[in-house]
Amino acid sequence: MRSWRFLLSRRWASFALVVAVLCSAAWWLGEWQFGRLADRKDSNAVVRANEERPPAPVAEVLAPGRAVADDDEWRVVTATGSYDTADTVIVRYRTRDGSSGIDVVVPLVTADGTALLVDRGWMPTDNRGAGPDDVPAPPEGHVTVQGWVRADAEGDSTSVDDHSTRAISSKQIGTALDRTVYGGFVVLKSEDGQPAADLEPVELPELNNGPHFFYGLQWWFFGVLAAFGFFYLAFDEWRSRQRGDGSAPAATGPARSQRRATKAAHKQAVRAAYERAWEEERRQRERAQAQSARSIPPSTGTIAPETNDAAGESTNAATRPNSSGTP
Repeated sequence: MRSWRFLLSRRWASFALVVAVLCSAAWWLGEWQFGRLADRKDSNAVVRANEERPPAPVAEVLAPGRAVADDDEWRVVTATGSYDTADTVIVRYRTRDGSSGIDVVVPLVTADGTALLVDRGWMPTDNRGAGPDDVPAPPEGHVTVQGWVRADAEGDSTSVDDHSTRAISSKQIGTALDRTVYGGFVVLKSEDGQPAADLEPVELPELNNGPHFFYGLQWWFFGVLAAFGFFYLAFDEWRSRQRGDGSAPAATGPARSQRRATKAAHKQAVRAAYERAWEEERRQRERAQAQSARSIPPSTGTIAPETNDAAGESTNAATRPNSSGTP
C-alpha cells in the first residue's frame, strides 16, 4: 500500500475533490431529468384521461378566484354567453414555426355576469402585434363555446397594459378589465360547433415523454466517465512509479533529485558532442575552401591564340617581345 501513498498528496486530493463534485452534480442533474420525466408522464396521463371525459359545464370545473386543479388541466368545458369584444386582450410574442404572432383572448359573459376568458386562437403579425380592433371579430349574440381548461400563468409577464399582455392570468386580466372572471381560462375548441374564423387553433400538447430519459442517462454517463478517468489516471501514475525503480515503489527525495541531475548531465553531454561535431565540420569546410583558392592561378589578362599559318606566325612574332627586351 506504500506505493499508493501519492493519492494523499495535495494534488491528488484536490483532483479527487473535483471529481467528487462533478459526479455529485451529474447524479443530481440525472435525477432532475428523471423527475421531469415522471412529471410529464403524470401530466400526459391527466390529459389522456380528460380527453375521454364528456364536456362539463364551466361552473362545475371553474370558479371565480379559484385556481385550476391539476386534475382539470385540458378538461373540456362548455359555456354559453356573449362575447364582449370591447374588452379583447392581445397576448403578444406568441411565435409559431418561427413566425411571430399573437393570441386573441375575449371574455365570454355568461348569464350570471361572470366572464370566461376564451383564447380564441393565433394569428400571424409583426413583433409590434395588432390591436383589439385589428383582429377577427367573434360571433355576435349568444354563443355556446367548448374549450380546454388551462391554468393561469404567473410572473411579471402576466401584467396587463392597455389590453395587452404576454401571458394569460385571469386575476390580472380581471383586475385590468374590472370584471368578475372565472379562475383560469379556456382554449377554444369550437363556437356553436365551428372553429374560430380567420384564426388558427391553439396548439395542443404533445403527449410524448420528451428527451428527459436520454438526458438523464447522459448526465449519469458523464459522472461515471469522470470517476473512471480518475481511477485510470491514478492507476497510470502507480504504474509509472513502479516502472521507475523495478518492482519497488518509485523513489522519492534524494533519489529523485539524483535522477534529475543525471538526466541534466546527459543532456549537457549530448549538447557538447553536437557542438564539437559542428565545430569540426566547420573547420573542414574552411580548410577545403583554402586549398581550392591556392590551386587556381592568378589571372594575367587575355593572350591571343597562336595560329599555324605563316601570317599568324609572323603576326605573333612581330607582337611578341624578345628575351633581351629590345623591340
